[in-house]
Amino acid sequence: MNSPLSASRSLSAGHSTFTDRALSRRTLLTSVGALGLGGLLTACAGSDDEPADGRAGASTSGGPWTFKDDRGTTVRTDATPKRIVAFVGAAAVLHDFGIECVGVFGPTKLENGQPDPRAGGIDVNKVTILGNTYPQFNVERYAALRPDLLVAQMTDPPALWYVPEESAKKIESLAPSVGILTTKSSLTEVIDRFTQLAASLGADVKSAKLATDRTIFETASAHLRRAATRSSDRLKVMAISATPDLMFVANPDDFTDLRYYKSLGVDLVTPAKLSEGGFWHQLSWENADTYDADVILVDNRPGTLQPADLAKAEPTWARLPAVRAKQIFPWVNEERFSHAGYGPRIDSLAAALEKSKKTAT
Repeated sequence: MNSPLSASRSLSAGHSTFTDRALSRRTLLTSVGALGLGGLLTACAGSDDEPADGRAGASTSGGPWTFKDDRGTTVRTDATPKRIVAFVGAAAVLHDFGIECVGVFGPTKLENGQPDPRAGGIDVNKVTILGNTYPQFNVERYAALRPDLLVAQMTDPPALWYVPEESAKKIESLAPSVGILTTKSSLTEVIDRFTQLAASLGADVKSAKLATDRTIFETASAHLRRAATRSSDRLKVMAISATPDLMFVANPDDFTDLRYYKSLGVDLVTPAKLSEGGFWHQLSWENADTYDADVILVDNRPGTLQPADLAKAEPTWARLPAVRAKQIFPWVNEERFSHAGYGPRIDSLAAALEKSKKTAT
């Protein structure tokens, strides 16, 4: 999730107001507290000469542990890591597999103290939070946790999501790290990679609960395929993120979830051009009608403008056919990469398409 946007840093830092600082290549994609300049964290351990495919080789019974991450780095430790610190989104995935982290970083709590949706099922009052907004990362607190492993998502390898560039070397020196690529890939492949990691860390990935989660995911996917292709005159769907100055139209091939929805038959708007760095076509609000769409999915992360805000502030927004037809739905841009996370999201999108219809464009 990257973007070279001239919007505000607050969008990525989780603030409710916007500043005039330019966004970095990954900023708009990050959530509250989310990002801008994710730190480069190079390989902490090991080489790349593993036998077989090297992607996940582990001992959960006390022997050496290895895992080849999506930087091509093979991480080795003397025993299976137990004291894991992770970006909150990755920690939420591991939680779904029954693996609990001792510490997290990234958007974990909202301003009112309630759990951020990106925390999933994590008990945010029991886990140690190293920083809630970028570039917060308490290195001293991290060291005190005696971490065995750091886990983070990646949008632009080898940068680890939310690891501050200025403290990356120090963080790197304290524990090995694993990076999982979560953009420009298949959603099912990303989920499989987290499944491999969880299995290597001792999770029972064949449990009845996880089997149920997978069934829900597959059923929802079939539901979306039916909803998207129910007519030869398919609905045109556009995913956007909004700031006071700009509307960002998402390129579906750059977003793992949108790419998956497209594979199921959802007819997503593909921008004719992309801004520097890809991921988006940024438009002034005067040009918000550049693309025709029957349905609009609006990035629902805190720090982005929501439909109610847009209705008050942007006259061009109110004139869009999808807005007039009230066919505006939330886009959960940072869902956790597990079957439990995405199953309900896919089903909700299917239901939204079922109750929508073609607009007069």
